[in-house]
Amino acid sequence: MAIVNLNVKPKSQCKYDCISLGEVMLRLDPGEGRIKTARYFRAWEGGGEYNVSRGLKKCFGMDVAVVTAFADNEVGRLIEDFIMQGGVDTSLIKWVPYDGIGRTVRNGLNFTERGFGIRGALGVSDRANTAASQLKKGDIDWDYIFGTLGTRWFHTGGIFAALSDTTPEVVLEAVQKAKQYGTIVSYDLNYRPSLWKAIGGQARAQEVNKEIAKYIDVMIGNEEDFTACLGFEVEGNDAQLKELNIEGYKKMINEVVKTYPNFKVVATTLRTVRTATINDWSAMCWADGQIYKAKEYNGLEIMDRVGGGDSFASGLIYGLITTGDPEKAVNYGAAHGALAMTTPGDTSMASLKEVEKVMGGGSARVDR
Repeated sequence: MAIVNLNVKPKSQCKYDCISLGEVMLRLDPGEGRIKTARYFRAWEGGGEYNVSRGLKKCFGMDVAVVTAFADNEVGRLIEDFIMQGGVDTSLIKWVPYDGIGRTVRNGLNFTERGFGIRGALGVSDRANTAASQLKKGDIDWDYIFGTLGTRWFHTGGIFAALSDTTPEVVLEAVQKAKQYGTIVSYDLNYRPSLWKAIGGQARAQEVNKEIAKYIDVMIGNEEDFTACLGFEVEGNDAQLKELNIEGYKKMINEVVKTYPNFKVVATTLRTVRTATINDWSAMCWADGQIYKAKEYNGLEIMDRVGGGDSFASGLIYGLITTGDPEKAVNYGAAHGALAMTTPGDTSMASLKEVEKVMGGGSARVDR
């Protein structure tokens, strides 16, 4: 068994196992229908960075919190209620006075339809001027969070970094403080062209992410993320043979870790989209010069693909914290991500028992 030396702080020294920094939005889901013809929506909470800590709590039983901001109105309190139902500590949320109509501050909405067959999933975000996007350097007492409370792991990502001109500075301030206090930092590149479009596009995304990358221990992203955010090209693409794509990924990672020797683990999901509801799914991670590939879930039937990558990240983090074994960790991540996509909503409804059953090759027969 390979062990990667992350030097995760012992639980006895920290209140939390993991804290996430990011925006949490109200997701409005039309179920089997379309956004443009919906007459009702089911409400969930969701956010790329938050989903990771939520999975660590609900599936893996770890102690977690989220750092974010909400406008103090009924919508913000609804999202808070969802977060509390997920077992995530809400004490680090920054509440901003609401002006009555959302002229100066508001809470984000994310309309997301699931897709089916030849029709892909579709998301329409409504998140301008949100409280989280207006966070700026100095708003959060990171010395209190990392020094007084303590957390073994800190997770954030490229979605939050893309929300405004000030959020990259918040990320940098946070990861620098985390390193000062010996906290392991993970980051999901999560490139979203729509978020960067109005603030400098891909060039700005690379400028921001290349600086943040200097402070990251565990870097997560798919092939397109590494290209768009860090400027690394991968040989092969989804139109070519899957095996060639994997080999291209391996070559790219060797270049990535030469540029960023601070990376102790680099991980990615591997997905071939056959239809919106049938995907081939797996994952890989690099650690200590070795590549570890997870079990393949070919022909995976998907109910709701949103949040699959976040659930991969939480499984990976759980595996790294509890075992230190990158091969086990990437398999925890792949199995958890696969299970998360079999249920609706951004967040995981899986249990640790189910994850480990899937990892061990368990079937989908009825459990009685």
